[in-house]
Amino acid sequence: MAANEDRPSEDALIERYFAPLAAPGGLKLRDDAALVALPPGTELVTTVDMVVSGVHFFADDPADSIAEKALGVNLSDLAAKGAEPIGFLLALALPTDWTEAWLATFTKGLSKAASLYGCPLLGGDTTRTKGPLVVSITAFGSVPHGKMVPRTGATPGDLIAVTGSVGDAALGLKIRAVPELDWVNALNDRDFAFLLNRYLRPQPRVVFAKALRATASAAMDVSDGLVGDLAKMLRASGVTGSLMIENVPLSSPARSAIASQPTLLVDAVTGGDDYEILFTFSPERLDAIRALAKTVGLKISVIGEVKTGDAPLSVTNRGETFLTRTPSFSHF
Repeated sequence: MAANEDRPSEDALIERYFAPLAAPGGLKLRDDAALVALPPGTELVTTVDMVVSGVHFFADDPADSIAEKALGVNLSDLAAKGAEPIGFLLALALPTDWTEAWLATFTKGLSKAASLYGCPLLGGDTTRTKGPLVVSITAFGSVPHGKMVPRTGATPGDLIAVTGSVGDAALGLKIRAVPELDWVNALNDRDFAFLLNRYLRPQPRVVFAKALRATASAAMDVSDGLVGDLAKMLRASGVTGSLMIENVPLSSPARSAIASQPTLLVDAVTGGDDYEILFTFSPERLDAIRALAKTVGLKISVIGEVKTGDAPLSVTNRGETFLTRTPSFSHF
């Protein structure tokens, strides 16, 4: 972002770029608060995530992809709770070198994601910073009373499953960081673009929320790596379990990359930014949940089983120990 001294006021920025995104409850962003009515018989689910330049994305990533990621990671949290989006609040700290062109592209990406997932802007705040770009979003969703899917409900005997495919974003991050690697050069253009896009633009599984409410005992989204996040969920539920790596769903592009460099399999199952839904459910619900997933165009894969005890998560690949620890991304 190049410096620009001739900039509009904060009020003008809000009117020009953010007011067009606002829902009726946002009151055209002319007030200090939003007014939103919950659907009858529902409860409010809230989540907040912050993305920071140099930590969660590269400073020169496309502005629209930064916006899509900032909203997408929050929508993923709502989806994992079985919640339907209501709207979001945006807090934006712009570095000294921001430009209107950058902001226009950012709000275009934000508008695209908000429209696609039915989660309009309700309000927020903008400020400047001498540090890096910071985008913080608080998202709101609703669930029928008593139906939120907790992280803490996994029960011994439950099956463990995950939506979509795992590891694409972790491999996309490696491509984004060092595109000259041998295995990257071995990818065809289509696979290269697929993996990179999965890193840049999360695909929150909002369409799966209703199916989760109907079938899951516990759920969370995969943001810090499949192995580590599964270990977290099981610990929160007071149980342990087994994870079979051979059953973890990999996309065709990810398989191509791993075929070129087999050690990438570890990165795929421990890297972050998948934003798939990891969940547990009773075995007798398997057919029902597969049918529900099919109706919304999602694939689910059974990857393990919940077990009694507090032993570390067992991670195997075709019967052989795969990992002796359960790493995941940590900000600290």
